[in-house]
Amino acid sequence: MASVLDPVLAHADAAPERIALRTQDGQRSYRRLRDDALRYGALLRGRGVTTGDRVLLLAPSVPEFVLAYLGIQAVGAVVVPVNTMSTAAELSYTLGDSRAVLAIAWHGASASVAEAAEGLGVPWLPLEPGAAVEEDPIDPVDRADGDIAAVLYTSGTTGRPKGAQLTVSNLLSAGRISCTLSGSGPEDRVGTGLPLFHIFGQASVMMSAFTAGSSLSLLSPFDPAAMLDLVVRDRLTVVCGVPTMWNAMLHAESPYGPADFEGLRLAVSGGASLPGEVARDFGQRFGCTIREGYGLTETTAMATFSWGDVPARIGYSGTAAPDIEVEVYGPDGAPCGPGEVGEVFVRGPVVMAGYWQRPADTAAVLDEQGWFRTGDLGEFDEQGRLRIVDRVKDLVIRGGYNVYPSEVEEVLYEHPDVVEAAVVGVPDRHYGEEIAAVVVLRDGGGADAEDVVRWCRERLSAYKAPRIVRFVDALPKGASGKILKRAIDRDELSRFVVRRSESAV
Repeated sequence: MASVLDPVLAHADAAPERIALRTQDGQRSYRRLRDDALRYGALLRGRGVTTGDRVLLLAPSVPEFVLAYLGIQAVGAVVVPVNTMSTAAELSYTLGDSRAVLAIAWHGASASVAEAAEGLGVPWLPLEPGAAVEEDPIDPVDRADGDIAAVLYTSGTTGRPKGAQLTVSNLLSAGRISCTLSGSGPEDRVGTGLPLFHIFGQASVMMSAFTAGSSLSLLSPFDPAAMLDLVVRDRLTVVCGVPTMWNAMLHAESPYGPADFEGLRLAVSGGASLPGEVARDFGQRFGCTIREGYGLTETTAMATFSWGDVPARIGYSGTAAPDIEVEVYGPDGAPCGPGEVGEVFVRGPVVMAGYWQRPADTAAVLDEQGWFRTGDLGEFDEQGRLRIVDRVKDLVIRGGYNVYPSEVEEVLYEHPDVVEAAVVGVPDRHYGEEIAAVVVLRDGGGADAEDVVRWCRERLSAYKAPRIVRFVDALPKGASGKILKRAIDRDELSRFVVRRSESAV
């Protein structure tokens, strides 16, 4: 029998005064974290929550999120973490689909939860600063390894969101594997500005830190200058983020240099491919190498990482993590050799149990041998390092030629005036799809559309260069900071053709 709470319980017994959570206002030891979580579990039990019940949790990356999350685990229930920016309509769907018996909402973001919960007749509970509970601590409920511990709804590109069911074993395995990959221990100080309701924050950061017995520093909301301040203030040794965060920190106004980050031994990037230019510039400015990893909600954020004896390679997310198998298969189902692009498959103790109440969707991505079909296109190099080329659905087919948006984006990020870029396919009557680039320029950047197209044509095959260029102040992003290509209006982009005469390549 096991519990997601087990790592915290173990450290609370072995080293009760060791720091578990650091905030600007104080610290929480492992003993206090354990006791507060068990008291919160008692509060939930008093509200009628029992083993296997689903409990929706909406909160930013604050210590109270951790207390509520662990309290839900202590009572043996299933946590359903949701985006703090969710609308009442979105919350109504998640509450109804998950059949949640209770909703918990951070005090500053409870209006939408109240509206959705009251509309469905679901009770809800405000989560106040400190999350003080007067109840006596309960004994944590033991659960089987295969019991569902969390349901995370994936945004998807089509249809309604699906709930990925993660088991007790999935979360414990992710914490153990991530801890091994980072080489973390009790002396480490881990920090992030990632949302904990996202699987990256939950598994790769929170579960990893507590498995190692490290301290965890949280920043909410993410601000690049404040994140740099946090690294220095808490003397962080491990920092985790997504590419847009590293890029924002790189361009933030800050007095710090490499000497201020001497203790920072590891920067972990995931969520999307890290542009090589960002990785190189970050290392030069802060004296710290960013190591890239790859995983999905359905694999509890784990799959590959730049670890072990194989040197990190820019543009690659490393080799398969311990106890995890990763393969790349072609359209004919045959394994791809080095340099051959195919779909990425993952198998191991981190693969989800399936989608909540979606047997057909589960069967479409999980086979009887436990292989999960990711929907990502990738290729191995000769040393087994994986490069994610793009999402299968993001592939642009222009006049019969395959164009991977990430390759074009990599070239755009190398342009001295470009801060961010997203490349998508736009419907075209002649070529089927045309290549469009949505670009954010640096302050004072003077590039125009012709400059961007020329830059790409000098570095890419002609058919890969964008013919549609639009400049914007900011790209749409999700809560984790990942650029949301599905939020880009393709029809509107068609008005920004640079030179139609050049499209006949």
